[in-house]
Amino acid sequence: MKICVYAIAKNEEKFATRWAKSMSEADEIYVLDTGSTDKTVEKLRNENVKVTIKPITPWRFDVARNESLKLVPEDADICICTDLDEVFEPGWRNILEQAWQENTTRARYNYNWSLDENNNPKVNFYIEKIHKRNGYKWTHPVHEILMPEINENKITIDNLTLNHYPDPEKSRSSYLPLLELSVEENPEDDRNMHYLGREYMYYGQWQKSIDTLKRHLQLPTAVWKDERAASMRFISRCYKNLKDYDSANEWLDKAINETPYLRDPFVEKALLNYQLKNYLEVEKYCLKALTIKTHPKTYINERFSWDETIYDLLAISNYYQRKYNYAIYFNNLAIEKNPNNYRLQQNQKLYLEKDKNL
Repeated sequence: MKICVYAIAKNEEKFATRWAKSMSEADEIYVLDTGSTDKTVEKLRNENVKVTIKPITPWRFDVARNESLKLVPEDADICICTDLDEVFEPGWRNILEQAWQENTTRARYNYNWSLDENNNPKVNFYIEKIHKRNGYKWTHPVHEILMPEINENKITIDNLTLNHYPDPEKSRSSYLPLLELSVEENPEDDRNMHYLGREYMYYGQWQKSIDTLKRHLQLPTAVWKDERAASMRFISRCYKNLKDYDSANEWLDKAINETPYLRDPFVEKALLNYQLKNYLEVEKYCLKALTIKTHPKTYINERFSWDETIYDLLAISNYYQRKYNYAIYFNNLAIEKNPNNYRLQQNQKLYLEKDKNL
């Protein structure tokens, strides 16, 4: 099979060589450079990457992705879209070739969006950016998605993994106006309405976020319960920042009712009650969260639902209830999750001292 990787790039010199080496198991690698002023193009070409330079004005991610896909020759069997801050785990080509069938049109695989200092996944979900050469088109100005123009036959490849190592200095300032444009272009698109409401929340525009997320929930196509619950949780966060705690609680209750199978709304309920110093409620909702063992592989998942947060909250809430032995027990579990956390270590000393002096 002929396998081609394609990507867009602008001022990615710090990642260019690493990315190209990771993608080198492909037959050909194509990059659309949209106007780099650093050494991105030079470094990519040094690694035998085929680079075309073409600024995209006005900027849209979907237009850039489609232009980069045009660079891939028609005789390619499999196309792989990645970004330059992403790295495949070695041996990926062999895994892909073994899984791909004659009638396959698209592949779903592991994406580690966030990793810790030991390269262990913190946020993991499936993505689907491996596809046949023809029959696909990118759409949406930002948070672009690959839309099929053919009947799809998807496969899932659990042992194919792409790791994400983002640049913390990279600006996402273009996202908000592009999301506003996306919603303006298609006000019935539930996905980008949700993203826009979330983006307003990131910018601290609390009331705009609330109004937009409520619009998301009212759209007839907004039927994915996980995303609906996320909108409800974000509405709650906004009300919390507006110090309207009754409304914040009400929206978390709605999120729990929407997705009682997800940890996230229970943990957010615990976090809200922690802020309000309702420690019995903190304990109650943390214990409910721990009864949920299934960790769905979608981007909706919150890191705090699966790291040390729940055990940390249980330890603190038991401490304030003077149940120091339970505080010690749960804090030990938190430390197991995050052994280098200085605050947890200091808390443990306090809990042990209090228990000793009972």
